[in-house]
Amino acid sequence: MLKNIADRGRSPKLTKLHKYSLAGVATLGAATLAFSLAPGGSHTTTDDAAASTAPVAYSGKQIQGVESGVAGTSAADLKAKTIEVKHKAADSAAAAKKKAAQAAAAKKKAAAEAAAKKKAAAQAAARKKAAAASRSTQRIKMQTVSAKTYANNLDGWIRESLDIMKAKGIPGTYHGLHKNIMRESSGNPMAINDWDINAINGIPSKGLLQVIPPTFKAYHVAGTSWDIYNPVANITAAANYAADKYGSMDNVNSAY
Repeated sequence: MLKNIADRGRSPKLTKLHKYSLAGVATLGAATLAFSLAPGGSHTTTDDAAASTAPVAYSGKQIQGVESGVAGTSAADLKAKTIEVKHKAADSAAAAKKKAAQAAAAKKKAAAEAAAKKKAAAQAAARKKAAAASRSTQRIKMQTVSAKTYANNLDGWIRESLDIMKAKGIPGTYHGLHKNIMRESSGNPMAINDWDINAINGIPSKGLLQVIPPTFKAYHVAGTSWDIYNPVANITAAANYAADKYGSMDNVNSAY
C-alpha cells in the first residue's frame, strides 16, 4: 500500500508539446477574459501592457546626439556667462577709470584755482606793498621839502625868494638882490619913502626893494603874501618887475 501511494503522488513528466499547449491555453484564456471586460471599440489593457512592456530601441547615434546637445547647451551658457562677466568687469573698470579721471581733473582744477588765487593774492600784496612804499617815499620827500627852513633875516629872505624865483622862472642872483636891497632900504622891510615923486603922488615906495603898491599888485608872485611889507613877497615881486623891464634885478644899479 505504501508503495502504491508513493507512485500515485508522482506527477507525470510533461513533454515540450504539453508545455506549449498549456501556455497557449493560458494565454488564450487571459485574452478572452480581457476582451470580455473591455468596452466596445476600446483597446485592451493587454495591448497597453504589451505596448508599455515592448522594448524601445535606441540607436547609439541618437544617445550621442542628445548628450552632445546637452553638452553643447551647457558650454554655450557658460561662454555667454563668461562674456557677460567680462563685459561687466570691463564696464566696472571703465567706470572706475572714468571716476578716477574725473577726480584727478577736479583735483587738478582745484589746484590750479588755488594757485591762481595764491598768485593773485601775492600780486595784490606786492601792489599794496609797492603803493605803501611809494606813499612812504612821497611822504619822505614832502617832509624833506617842508623841512627846509630859512632864517628870519635878510639872508634868509633873499634865499627863500631865490628858491621861489627859480621855481617860477624869474632870473636873478643873490648878489643882484642884496646890492639893490641895501641901496633902497638898507635891509629894513618896513622902510617907506615919503619924499620922492611917488610919495608926492600919494603912492610912496615901500619895503626892502621900495615897490609902489600898484607895481607890487601887478607883479605879485603866486604863493607869496599879499602884504607889501612881507620881505619875501616884496623881494619876489620887485625881481619879477625888474626881469620884465630890465631882464634881471642884476641889471638894476640905481633907482628903477
